[in-house]
Amino acid sequence: MGRIRGKEIRNATIEVLKRYKTLFNDNFENNKEALNKVITAQKRNRNKIAGFITKLAKSKAIEEFIIEHSSK
Repeated sequence: MGRIRGKEIRNATIEVLKRYKTLFNDNFENNKEALNKVITAQKRNRNKIAGFITKLAKSKAIEEFIIEHSSK
């Protein structure tokens, strides 16, 4: 069983990826630094968002995730 991400993390990830998709890749450390430049969030939430983006990038699912959640 996997970990469940809260709506706040998912929604923040959607908004960040819609605006700044080109800044992120499958490297967690790079994603953390890019998020520091883009948003102001608590360290814990920033790391959760960066981890979720990294997971999506590794599975090449960023495009699908944005499309699926943009209509909601």
